[in-house]
Amino acid sequence: MNKKLAFGCMRLPMKNSEVDKEEFIKMVDLFIDRGFTYFDTAHGYISGKSEKAIKECLTSRYDHSQYTLTDKLTDEYFNTKEDIKPFFESQLKICGVEYFDYYLLHSINRHNYNKFIRCQAIEVCSELKKEGKIKCLGLSFHDKADFLDEILTKHPEIEIVQIQFNYYDYDSSSIESRKCYEVCRKHNKPILIMEPVKGGKLANLEPKAKKVFAELNNGTPASYAIRFAASFEGVVEVLSGMSNLEQMQDNLSYMENFVPLQDYEYDAIKKVLAILHGEDGIECTNCRYCVDGCPKKILIPDLFNVYNQKIKFNDWNSSMYYDITTNGSGKASDCIKCGKCENTCPQHLTIRKYLEIISEKFEKR
Repeated sequence: MNKKLAFGCMRLPMKNSEVDKEEFIKMVDLFIDRGFTYFDTAHGYISGKSEKAIKECLTSRYDHSQYTLTDKLTDEYFNTKEDIKPFFESQLKICGVEYFDYYLLHSINRHNYNKFIRCQAIEVCSELKKEGKIKCLGLSFHDKADFLDEILTKHPEIEIVQIQFNYYDYDSSSIESRKCYEVCRKHNKPILIMEPVKGGKLANLEPKAKKVFAELNNGTPASYAIRFAASFEGVVEVLSGMSNLEQMQDNLSYMENFVPLQDYEYDAIKKVLAILHGEDGIECTNCRYCVDGCPKKILIPDLFNVYNQKIKFNDWNSSMYYDITTNGSGKASDCIKCGKCENTCPQHLTIRKYLEIISEKFEKR
């Protein structure tokens, strides 16, 4: 049986500003000893230190048959087609391997997709696959479901997809976890899950939400978040960015003999979501009446959603999702104060004032 917990190497144990190799080795050894194999890295993780630590602590100590390694092609490291293969070869050397089990076009969205296409990244990676240097070619994705559908329709050679997916983002109008998952299923693509604990935010819940899970006497808040993601059909790995041995031991305790969530646990998650959404800074119900009449085509509920996530979780990628949401639609600053949105809002929200706040938050960086 495939073990679904993957070791995300973006948040490794650190000592001062360097990777704590001694702690990382202990984590690697425990992970492999308990039957888990999947490691995920990228060239930019920890300012280039993640790949190097992978070589020192994993690939130089274990035969490749004992682990599965994923690396990524990030758009900032190439400008032409000719740049890609030398960069890829440098990653192999840094990681100390002759091939990558999975190689993903990294963080694909509407802003960088054309660069990957212009530089023929898929074609180059497909050639590397023919050479045996990539076993499986995929992409990691940060955008809306309709765009993912478009990409997978155009590029059936993409074999696997990594998406942001967790119970808080499941029905998010900005991140669209559920819809992206459904697109992957539509195209019969195996699914890798990133951000199942939302960068640790779903592991560190406020007391009222934490109490809901505590009353089940069956695991930590992180365990419910990771098991939620792992319970979906088609999900082959759930990445967890483990920063110390204790976090790993907790994850292994419920993922070594993984049991999908039960109905009463889903009920608990619904209660936690009600608590979290009850604390939203803007109490929008996403009815979308305001969108239909907006002369500037501002996706008002989606901007409210991004804002709520930013103030609640201080997400590292909220600003990116603001840019994604406003690509092809109006920005908060485009509001002309006509008031049509407020006239149709059942919640009587002061939408024009909120848009000013959102503009200040996201557009003045």
